[in-house]
Amino acid sequence: MIHRVLSCLLLLAAALPAQESRREIVNYASNPGQDAKANSDSVPDVYAISGRFERIVTLRFKFDTDLLAGLQKMVGQEKIRHAVILAGAGSVRGYHIHQVSNRVFPSKNMYVKDPIAQADLIGMNGYIIDGKVHAHVTLATPDRAFGGHLEPGTPVFTFAIVTLGVLNEAADLSRADDKTYR
Repeated sequence: MIHRVLSCLLLLAAALPAQESRREIVNYASNPGQDAKANSDSVPDVYAISGRFERIVTLRFKFDTDLLAGLQKMVGQEKIRHAVILAGAGSVRGYHIHQVSNRVFPSKNMYVKDPIAQADLIGMNGYIIDGKVHAHVTLATPDRAFGGHLEPGTPVFTFAIVTLGVLNEAADLSRADDKTYR
């Protein structure tokens, strides 16, 4: 009898879905003094970066391809330095994202991961800066919509399509996401 109960409990435990995990990490600047510095008058409140689209690249991802790794691979293969992520759609069979979780420096990031939660990819935007992907995703399940910065560990389910607007050399985005440039 005890053997049967233990067997049933093990089967039930194996059938339970994984729970979403969360962990918070402090995101220190490479030089800790940068986190404490005040805004500089020499850095404009807002500035424009002008350029033109050189070409449009649409990427298609197949089942079980890691979304971020696939993006980074194609950015290298297509020799993309700076680009705008114009759109993204599809579905995923798990996710790993992070969101900013505080309001003062040093910034903190909340990493949210569920390796088996299926979701629709209802949007993607962001930038390619100096060949590095900085992608934000919006995901939806039947119960909620949520999003954040795309992290490794987001495998494609049915398919994913991402469209990039590749910028010409006149558009230099290299400081666009530098939190110390303030």
